[in-house]
Amino acid sequence: MGKRLADRERIFRWFLGPAERGDPYAQFNLALLYKNGLGVDADPRLAFGWMRMSALQGLAFAQNQLGAMYYKGLGTGNNDAEAVYWFRRAARQGEAAAQQNLGQMYRRGRGVPVNEEMAVRWFSRAAEQGVSSAQALLGEAYLNGRGVAADCKLAQAWLRKAAVRGDIYAQCLLGSMYAHGTGVARDAAQALMWYILAAEGGSVQAQFSVAVLYANGEGVQRDLAQAVHWYRSAAEKGDAASQNNLGVLYATGQGVKRDAAEALRWYRRAAAQGHALARHNLEGLRGGTADTALPDEQFLSKADFDPEARNSSP
Repeated sequence: MGKRLADRERIFRWFLGPAERGDPYAQFNLALLYKNGLGVDADPRLAFGWMRMSALQGLAFAQNQLGAMYYKGLGTGNNDAEAVYWFRRAARQGEAAAQQNLGQMYRRGRGVPVNEEMAVRWFSRAAEQGVSSAQALLGEAYLNGRGVAADCKLAQAWLRKAAVRGDIYAQCLLGSMYAHGTGVARDAAQALMWYILAAEGGSVQAQFSVAVLYANGEGVQRDLAQAVHWYRSAAEKGDAASQNNLGVLYATGQGVKRDAAEALRWYRRAAAQGHALARHNLEGLRGGTADTALPDEQFLSKADFDPEARNSSP
């Protein structure tokens, strides 16, 4: 531990001299050290100052980082207009991350008026450079017709590019396309494959959908123990539909030992979020009709996957 700290302090000193002499790369790296507290106490204001010096000298990845700092209000006040300005400067130099970030600013209407067409234009540039998260956003745009004519073939092509590189959002959307037969032949096995990949990556939405497939035996042999596992994974992260369904399994003794107290606990958690079926089931459990509990078995639609929840920008 002591050696690692000494190494970080040495790296800090190594960058400090050139940064003070005006080297933009050293300034950028020094900013990152201050931002992350490596070899020096974290100091967002100093990180911002050094990042700005580097960005003013034209370093594209410093400009993108500076835009993100303005967007997040890190080391400075939040300023969406400044964020857009710096994202644009970096994007025009070909910085792929900045291109995606600029696209998200247009999509969200942050610092600029909402413009889905411009968002797609910038997503496309980043996607063509191989940024998987931008490929997923572009695929979603083609799938839902956001800023571009809907085209399921192009949607599938871009989503697959991102999905095979591990993008969870793209994997979710591909799973949804196969589950619903949206632009592709309906295929529960393919849906399950993509959903499982996303579920293992931590997607709550995919975990719910995997559980539904196992519970119904679609695309796979029915396995209530697996359904319980995936419902629980999503339920513990706050997903109301999974909480309700986990309650149903406990109430009816499917895949787990029948346990009215556990059923009640999960129904209450889902009902507290306004889940209508959970409220119905809660009343049924109290009234002694637990065996007629209603599960939520609707697959999440393509519209239910939220790209804004991703860590893709800025």
